[in-house]
Amino acid sequence: MEKAIKDVVKEKYTEVVKSSQSCCSPSCCSPGGIDFSEGYEGLEGYAAEADLGLGCGLPTEFARIQEGQTVLDLGSGAGNDVFIARRLAGENGRVIGLDMTEAMIAQARINNRKLGYQNVEFVLGDIENIPLEDNSIDVAISNCVMNLVPDKDKAYAEVYRVLRPGGHFSISDIVLQGDLPPALQEAAVLYAGCVAGAMQKDDYLGAIEHAGFSNIRIDKERQLGLPNELLLEFLSPDELKAFHDSGTGIFSINVYGEKPSS
Repeated sequence: MEKAIKDVVKEKYTEVVKSSQSCCSPSCCSPGGIDFSEGYEGLEGYAAEADLGLGCGLPTEFARIQEGQTVLDLGSGAGNDVFIARRLAGENGRVIGLDMTEAMIAQARINNRKLGYQNVEFVLGDIENIPLEDNSIDVAISNCVMNLVPDKDKAYAEVYRVLRPGGHFSISDIVLQGDLPPALQEAAVLYAGCVAGAMQKDDYLGAIEHAGFSNIRIDKERQLGLPNELLLEFLSPDELKAFHDSGTGIFSINVYGEKPSS
């Protein structure tokens, strides 16, 4: 099952890369037309060609990245948040983008060559098995990716492992309050669009706490909506009404946590 989920995500995000080559705006690249992204325009380090509209927040806004730090972006896509983080970490810092989709890594490397950054690298790998040494990262960031990982406990355990003692993460993600109808949970496009794989908010925060993190908090939260036209591809009109009446909420959160210093 986990492999099937990852295969779906790779397939959908490879399609995103291909469509971006003829796409004039980030929203037309988003899986299933789902676009929960926030505006990056005006942020220092922003590179429009790396923005595929796949995020659901601005993790660097709360990441407290300092000059000279080593930063890891989990699920880095075409490099959007990596390049923002690089501006914050400066010439003496180092930023690593990790992604499991070959096409995304290739596109990110093309974007980086155009920008000419020497302290940025993109690594092919899995968040559940991060190919980095223990205690090697100061700050981890991620933008609407952890919900795509089948084993959240393992993923956050890996984030904990690679962070240095006293290091921290700032992650934007999607969580639920209430249950999605089964038809939505099984929709591949909604999984790749970061909805069907979302956890209940309390369970999501529990996975972070279980990994050993402290000082966990939500720095930002906003409720999201899905267009009825999309939902009606999977639900009958009666099921759609029941879904809206259920009170189920889909939220973008920016969560922060620290690895204890000792």
